[in-house]
Amino acid sequence: MIRILTMALALLCLPLTVQAQELQSLLQSHQKTIAKPSRKSVGPVLEALVTSGLPTVPVFLEYWQNKDVYSREDDGLFFYGKAAGDTLELIDVDTGETVATVDKKAAKQIKPNGGVRKEIGSALVQFQLSDPDIARRTDAVNAIARDMSGQMLTPLLGSIDNENDPTLLARKKQLANYLSAKFSDDPAHRVAAIQDIAGDLSVEGRAILSQILETELVVTKGASDRNLLETLEIGEDISAPEAYALIVEQHKLSPMVSENEIRLALEANVEGGKVGGIPVQQLNDLSKRENAYDVLASAGAVAPRVTEAMLTDALETYQIHRAFVEDDPVVTLAALEAQASVQTRVGVNQFFDLSLDAISLASIYFLAAVGLAITFGVMGVINMAHGEFIMMGAYTGYVVQQFVPNYTASLIVALPLAFIVTFAAGVAMERLVIRWLYNRPLETLLATFGISIALQQLAKNIFGTQARPLTSPGWLDGAWIINDVVQISYIRIAIFVLALMFLGLLLFILKRTRLGLEVRAVTQNPRMAASMGINPDKIKMMTFGLGSGIAGIAGVAIGLFAKVTSEMGSDYIVQSFMTVVVGGVGNVWGTLAGAAMIGTFQKGVEWLNPSNTLAAQTYMILFIILFIQFRPKGIIALKGRAAGD
Repeated sequence: MIRILTMALALLCLPLTVQAQELQSLLQSHQKTIAKPSRKSVGPVLEALVTSGLPTVPVFLEYWQNKDVYSREDDGLFFYGKAAGDTLELIDVDTGETVATVDKKAAKQIKPNGGVRKEIGSALVQFQLSDPDIARRTDAVNAIARDMSGQMLTPLLGSIDNENDPTLLARKKQLANYLSAKFSDDPAHRVAAIQDIAGDLSVEGRAILSQILETELVVTKGASDRNLLETLEIGEDISAPEAYALIVEQHKLSPMVSENEIRLALEANVEGGKVGGIPVQQLNDLSKRENAYDVLASAGAVAPRVTEAMLTDALETYQIHRAFVEDDPVVTLAALEAQASVQTRVGVNQFFDLSLDAISLASIYFLAAVGLAITFGVMGVINMAHGEFIMMGAYTGYVVQQFVPNYTASLIVALPLAFIVTFAAGVAMERLVIRWLYNRPLETLLATFGISIALQQLAKNIFGTQARPLTSPGWLDGAWIINDVVQISYIRIAIFVLALMFLGLLLFILKRTRLGLEVRAVTQNPRMAASMGINPDKIKMMTFGLGSGIAGIAGVAIGLFAKVTSEMGSDYIVQSFMTVVVGGVGNVWGTLAGAAMIGTFQKGVEWLNPSNTLAAQTYMILFIILFIQFRPKGIIALKGRAAGD
């Protein structure tokens, strides 16, 4: 009775045992390939594992890829292994339970090479696309994006319906569209996917279209059944030697023999001072060398030479075409239309992106130059130390960050503090030096140039020669990405907003305050302003301090994205003077117009010649020299200026 009961229980457990050994059985059927895999032989094994539907397959693939699969020497069975010293813990591939702990020599580690691991990873991606863990699904999608292949289309499509993350769902649909356009078996589906890509500005989408429209040169004798893009004209689209070389490659004609090859062949066949019956002394003549070579060719000593007649006949017999690698003309026509649409939209967006860059650069130039515009316009002082006030503002921001570690708070403190520091420095400079040099522009230039050198050296003595970091707040990190073509960093946006704020503030001061009224009066006619009770010396001192303070604030803004060094001011002094001169001396709106013109022109030149930024600077200076020849008072000149000169 007990024996019968035991047999019955064994029979009941039999299906479970068989099911528990299914993966091991499948692996044993490919034992040799799994034990010694290669990139060419592993494909059928992976296909068998993927199509088996066994839930244990993904785990095995991960262990196999990580080189954690072992083959037991006694029976060739496969196990997962965990090494500990000289022992190895063997884990059953079906149940995941530890079977035994053996000596390391009792099992052989399976070590697939890099190519095999890549193939395993591709197979593993198909399981990870529907993994409950979103991180695994994301990694799988990223793996498909890195290496798009047709075998991923079906599992990717199958995973879309069950995807619950909106961002990942959109990415899956995008990649499925790319794969359908390139690999789908249904031409209608391919065309529909290609038409969807026409509205996609991503680099990936454009790359897919380029791959679909890949071409190659083909040589035909008569009509061609290939999907042709164009037929090349020999002599215009392709040279005769290149065309013949292509014909030789594809139709096995005799290759052309170069003069050097003829010379070497003749040297190798000299006999009795002659080659092919022609004395060596006569071989300086090309026609004699060719005749001697032809004699050797007729005797079978060398390959026959291609004559001009043979070359002409070949070029007339064969046609050379540029053909699509893709055979379906409907697909390539749709891809050509989509590519034309994408290129048009990319061009429009590139113009928009270039405009944003120009506005960003113009806002930087405006901030750097607006203080100089006021100073130069009111006082007529060529302040070569203006760049050093920008440098002082940047270093003020750096010092503040040493005491205020919160970058947002430090920025709020640094902006007004930089204004105060540079305002005070500007007033001191005006009172101690500039006031004694009015109406002496050459002496003023030399004095301020000397001050700029002294300030640079003082900064080196205090802060050293290494660049100091002025870190932007975290909310200014990254960029505003509109699409794959148009993007702008948040720091540039912040500087643009700051420039607008200063434009509004300066206009308010100049138009709505008594100080602004007096500044405008002194700017337009100093003698008349003095006769009306305005103290020109005081106004000049305040104006110089105001211009220097604005330069300090510009230094904080510029330091957020540029290097903070003692020489940073010299990078902006030339552009500042050019901005002021082009825009119109002493006019805020003129400075804005000058900054916009110079920023746009510089970015335009950089776009035409992106590999040479020095060329942009050179062309910009030449452009400004020509501009001031036709409009010496700038874009917006002060009408009352001449009265005060």
